[in-house]
Amino acid sequence: MLYQIYEMQRAMVEPFADFAQAASKFYNNPHSAFSQLPTAQRMAAGFNLMYRLGKDYEKPEFDLHSVEVNGVDVTIRERVEIDKPFCELRRFKRFSDDPETLDLMLSQPVVLIVAPLSGHYATLLRDTVQSMLGGHKVYITDWKNARTVPLSEGEFHLDDYVNYVQEFIRYLQGRYGQCHVVSVCQPTVPVLAAVSLMASRGEKTPLSMTMMGGPIDARRSPTAVNNLAETRSHEWFQNNVIYEVPNNYPGAGRRVYPGFLQYSGFVAMNPDRHANSHYDYFKDLIKGDEASAEHHRKFYDEYNAVLDMDADYYLETIATVFQEYKLVKGTWEIKNEQGKPELVRPQDIKSTALLTVEGELDDISGAGQTRAAHDLCTGIKADARQHLEVQGAGHYGIFSGSRWRKTVYPQVRDFILSHQPASATKASAAGHVSSMSDDGPEVSSKPHARSDAKNGDNASSPRSARQTREKV
Repeated sequence: MLYQIYEMQRAMVEPFADFAQAASKFYNNPHSAFSQLPTAQRMAAGFNLMYRLGKDYEKPEFDLHSVEVNGVDVTIRERVEIDKPFCELRRFKRFSDDPETLDLMLSQPVVLIVAPLSGHYATLLRDTVQSMLGGHKVYITDWKNARTVPLSEGEFHLDDYVNYVQEFIRYLQGRYGQCHVVSVCQPTVPVLAAVSLMASRGEKTPLSMTMMGGPIDARRSPTAVNNLAETRSHEWFQNNVIYEVPNNYPGAGRRVYPGFLQYSGFVAMNPDRHANSHYDYFKDLIKGDEASAEHHRKFYDEYNAVLDMDADYYLETIATVFQEYKLVKGTWEIKNEQGKPELVRPQDIKSTALLTVEGELDDISGAGQTRAAHDLCTGIKADARQHLEVQGAGHYGIFSGSRWRKTVYPQVRDFILSHQPASATKASAAGHVSSMSDDGPEVSSKPHARSDAKNGDNASSPRSARQTREKV
């Protein structure tokens, strides 16, 4: 019922938001007589803020059209490589007519970025993607909003998430021979599980896995997120935060954890910070500081856009990661594509290098939670394991913003390169040659077909940004 009430409220607020937007333009338009009033700028700013507080935020675009590779601008074309019921494997393909740049791009590592499925869209990692495109072939998991997935597509469980990741890794291995994996926040747990299962079966595993700000062991330095999960029972979550999607969406009737509840939780963690940010935006508009105002708009266009998560996946994640700690206790069993349970054994990983990254001021994944991966991956040699703590960085600072670009990314890039053998740079595709793309030889084919979720078939702080890097 709460979801229906929210939708009703949203429908009622929408006309007022549209009115506020029109009024802001009315007071801001130099051709309007009202723009000459002494309070015009203040009125325009107030109405603009009202509009942004009341508008509906849709899924943003990655909006990446070009990137610099070794001093040369190359064109980016975004496309979906694999379309699954709850996720798309999205590729950022690079094109250039400069021969030296093409040779360089052909030799660069292939990276699968596994984006969080925890309330925000994968576009939250736009800065991560943009930086990595300068030195890597980049793919990303673009998770779908559960309210747009019809009931006919079936259920989505945490096991399905792990199996999706394995399928994407195998796809890249089949195309290029090998790949690297970068996981940010929530997916560090299912990614570690996916690679562990592949290692236990004797499959080829990624050359490296980089885990950033994730709850590998949520018992360490618990945050507000961890405390909420610990103090509430499974039944409480099921009865209080799970609702059915209303009839006005394709996923009508699907049980979900609504995005608006997750958003409320995000804001409740730092209400003063958000209130001050909106007030600063109001003052920037009055002063005519368009650069600062645009920075605010871009951040909140992303931050305010949230998605619903399938109830089964959400509840299982709460129980597995934050209540029962199955990964670190060695009791986590996952059903593979054939429905057979397999025990997750990180100690079986031997040929995949491990880099963990934590922010000193992370208030979502506390200190030591990500580093705990080293205690589990005992089969990885010491010289293939490293940990990076970013001083002065919060949760978002380790994958977005100036600290990410200047401090974290260079070390992630170097770590990946240090575990990239020359033989792994060759694409495995053959056929029609595209002389302008970063794949070299390429098969001319239709987009990758949809694949079934069950069977797995292919179808800020003022402190300085100093950092410590150490062998673990």
